[in-house]
Amino acid sequence: MVKSASRPVSNKQIDEFKKNSETPEGKLDKDGLPKKFSIDFDSDWTIKNDKSHYGLKEHTAVDTDNGFILSTNLSPSSHNGFLYLPYAVIYSMHTDKIIKVYADKGYTGASNRRFLALNNIKDGIMRKDNINAKLTEFEIERNKCISKFRYILEQYFGISHKYDSGNKARFPTIMTNLIEVMFRQFAFNLRKGAKILEVISV
Repeated sequence: MVKSASRPVSNKQIDEFKKNSETPEGKLDKDGLPKKFSIDFDSDWTIKNDKSHYGLKEHTAVDTDNGFILSTNLSPSSHNGFLYLPYAVIYSMHTDKIIKVYADKGYTGASNRRFLALNNIKDGIMRKDNINAKLTEFEIERNKCISKFRYILEQYFGISHKYDSGNKARFPTIMTNLIEVMFRQFAFNLRKGAKILEVISV
């Protein structure tokens, strides 16, 4: 979750601001000069762990061998991450073929499994209980094995949030924030590569 650069407003207010911004008057500040800062129209509301969140959601794919960031995307926070798995996979196809994709329970579903099968990619998506059936013992053990890969992704988010304020947007639009995130991830990958090559000691 990425907190918006703007102060939280209701979805109704966002719609009103959008309509107003399309008028000649809405493009000017109180002194009649062009506005230098526009309100964040891309963020919206969602609930996570019983807490309200206003902002964006970051969708990131990480190489499980070395922890390099392969791809990233941003969406309004209300968007279901489930929908972004295909994007994360496609954007990660730089050179080597992707053998297997690991993902948590939020990405489980027939369409994502079908997407992986159509692209000859092994399915490492965790399973979850549904109305018709509980998880089998095999599925529970399978989930435990897949969860061991989560720390690789969590490491990136932990470092990003702690040292780079990655959990707070700096700009009022998704595109400008996405560019900022990508540069931050370039730096992350360069440092990780230098450590692997033992160019730097820390």
